[in-house]
Amino acid sequence: MKSVLITGANKGIGLETAKQLVREGLFVYVGSRDIEKGREVVQEINAQGFENVKAIELDVTNPATLAAAKKVIEEERGHLDVLINNAGISGMVPQSAQETGIDQYKEVFAVNVYGVVSVTQTFLGLLQKSGEPRIVNVSTSVGSLTLQSNPAWPPYDYAKYAVYAASKSAMNMYTVHLAYELRGTAFKVNAVCPGYTKTDFTNYMGGDVEEAGKRIVKYALIDQNGPTGKFFSEESNPETGEIPW
Repeated sequence: MKSVLITGANKGIGLETAKQLVREGLFVYVGSRDIEKGREVVQEINAQGFENVKAIELDVTNPATLAAAKKVIEEERGHLDVLINNAGISGMVPQSAQETGIDQYKEVFAVNVYGVVSVTQTFLGLLQKSGEPRIVNVSTSVGSLTLQSNPAWPPYDYAKYAVYAASKSAMNMYTVHLAYELRGTAFKVNAVCPGYTKTDFTNYMGGDVEEAGKRIVKYALIDQNGPTGKFFSEESNPETGEIPW
């Protein structure tokens, strides 16, 4: 049975992704900063008849929880097949490139960039023990420099997220470099935008969470012929899914 760790998986898109991967037969570690909330999620999934799931305490900004989570997975599974870096924050909005203070940049980058790097580096060794390791970094189309600078792009004038967008652009660059360094191996590393989705992140506006989950699961389960080092947003490009960085 393949195993997957999903950060920030006790609610929203992370939770939906966990549910879908459980149904796909993977053993899912529900990464949750609040372990009690993670356990509540596990009980919910157990009630649906699935046992291949476990809550694990994981705060992407806390190295001690990362080390402890790694130890648990290493002892129980011996390796990790899929890592989904889903945990993220938007920060207070609106965000202005002219006025938003550096403290808010630090807060958002701590989770969306440094957290992704810390988690990835912590679990890279376990992923290397998998025959088909996959890393999905959950991103957003507003992190695309090409789209965000295009006046013809529909959300062009909806520029409320200077901090959040910058953090996701930085995470995207990390994805590019990671995929490059892992080229020629069995790894597949991609950035995936799940789309504008009805969760507390968006004040419950947008598309269905089930569709968002499917978009992430698709790239978590790609075979050896699948892409790596790419940026996908099926909401922005329904034909091929790929969008420019």
